[in-house]
Amino acid sequence: MIQTFKPALVLLLLLLSGEALFAQPTTSGVPVERVVALAEKQYLAYIQHYPDSTQHPRSTKEDGSILLTSSRNWTSGFFAGSLWYVARFTGQEAWRRRAAAWTETLEAEKNVTITHDLGFILYSSYGQGFQQTHNPKYRDVLLQASATLSRRFSPVVGAIRSWDFPQYSYPVIVDNLMNLEMLLWASKASGDSTFARIAKSHANTDLRYRFRKDNSSYHVLDFDPATGKLLRQMTHQGFADNSCWARGQGWAIYGYTMLYRETGNTKYLQAATRAANYFIKQTNKIADHIPYWDFNDNAIPQVPRDASAAAVAASGMLELSKYAKGGKKYYSAAVTMLTSLCSDTYLAAPGTNNYFLLKHSTGNKPSKSEVDAPLAYADYYFLEALWRYKSYSTLTLK
Repeated sequence: MIQTFKPALVLLLLLLSGEALFAQPTTSGVPVERVVALAEKQYLAYIQHYPDSTQHPRSTKEDGSILLTSSRNWTSGFFAGSLWYVARFTGQEAWRRRAAAWTETLEAEKNVTITHDLGFILYSSYGQGFQQTHNPKYRDVLLQASATLSRRFSPVVGAIRSWDFPQYSYPVIVDNLMNLEMLLWASKASGDSTFARIAKSHANTDLRYRFRKDNSSYHVLDFDPATGKLLRQMTHQGFADNSCWARGQGWAIYGYTMLYRETGNTKYLQAATRAANYFIKQTNKIADHIPYWDFNDNAIPQVPRDASAAAVAASGMLELSKYAKGGKKYYSAAVTMLTSLCSDTYLAAPGTNNYFLLKHSTGNKPSKSEVDAPLAYADYYFLEALWRYKSYSTLTLK
């Protein structure tokens, strides 16, 4: 006897099997348009009060005044990048002009060899600008910056050196994963495979030592520059050497997801999913799912949150949801964090917060710097996450 099934029953069986694909919710759940409108108000007010495009907003000082930086600071590109995202959302040429003004004062950094942060500075600004304008001058800046960054690579260690701080022998921090995207772009843009080889070598070295058995991450890996031997796994901005600094875990999620996108290497996808699983496990313990600055601070819950860690992780998890099996888990976690970030608890009122969008980030608690403060990079990754949320709203996940 041949059995026949009604279409509705077939669909139900597929859904129950766990193998069905599913469409994501619409963008009605997260108030994207409201945040974009706020960003327009905040950034226009900032530009009116601080029209000098050689100064870039970073955070708030202890006395409540705004902290501005020169182009040399590692955070200098994020305001320009945020302006580029407003230009994406609105489609308005006026925002592209404003973004270009704050971008083009960063050009001198393309030749600076004393920092690993050229991707943060220039890919968040010139990279965003090039995607929208295809300006050949922007391309040239990014290629030169990639060549400059490559000079910090050691074939002995197999990685790009992070800081030049004297207390380390050859530090490689989890943050540095974020700078590899510029190198991978440069390899495709120029046809020079050297950039990609450096990026992949760095990622492979990082992956070998970055994670503990529970999938939490170390902040700093310190190597012997003469032999390439790992000397120490430790922290610089976290609670302790054996703790998990929340933003560092966010960098790992985002960085390894990006590496999978650019290389197709599934070991990077596996690393991203493991890092995300740990992050979700920890934030599920928190009512609003916004992480404490470090997941292992022994004073929890009486410790600062880090909205920037949530923004970075949310952006990374939204992209991860496109690639990973069980992508709904990562999408849902990202949307939960974005929903909290869009609440009055974390989202600033117009004209407040020194014109930043998000409140309650933590920059460097051990040094008592930028604790419970706005941060330029929190806003940048928040806007990026909202853009991805809007763009992925009709995506079908695995």
